[in-house]
Amino acid sequence: MVSTPLYTVAENVVRRAQRQGFVVPTEVREEMAQAGYSGEQWKDVLTLARPSLALRGGRYYFVPAVSLRKRQEERQQRAIGKSIRKLVRHYRAAAERDERREHDRHDFIQPVTVVAEDGKQHRLLSRDVSPSGIRLIGNRRLLGQKVHILLADPEGGAPARFLARILWTCQVGDDLFENGGRFLEIEAAAP
Repeated sequence: MVSTPLYTVAENVVRRAQRQGFVVPTEVREEMAQAGYSGEQWKDVLTLARPSLALRGGRYYFVPAVSLRKRQEERQQRAIGKSIRKLVRHYRAAAERDERREHDRHDFIQPVTVVAEDGKQHRLLSRDVSPSGIRLIGNRRLLGQKVHILLADPEGGAPARFLARILWTCQVGDDLFENGGRFLEIEAAAP
């Protein structure tokens, strides 16, 4: 009997695993016997077939080949994730170094109503809050103003009302501003 090269036996084993879902060592040895080999090199055949087979519970299950494009997409997503994690680490480190507030900030992203000194109401978005102040994001520059800030009650009651002085403003985009305010007092009635 003429011997078939081991890689051809490995291809036959992979095809059999694909057809059946898995192969067991005795089936690998059967494929070797059909190709003219003794069963002693069955582990060498599995080594050649390894990218397409995965061992679980004594069985070698067929593993479909992942397309090159899919591998590239996965590699790209891992690279993006690594880059984003690095940016976030640096951002957090810089934020900790530059922290000037006397109290810890808490993320507090909620729509708020702000009544400016001219009496006009504006809907802005809070970014964070602390016992001493609040950061607001919106399309208004409020630097230097005393404003009334209404924060909705999560339980549906009357909104909490605060008087605050806007101490800083910075433009963060086209017609988009961050305003940092310091709470001056809590108000009991509408402004």
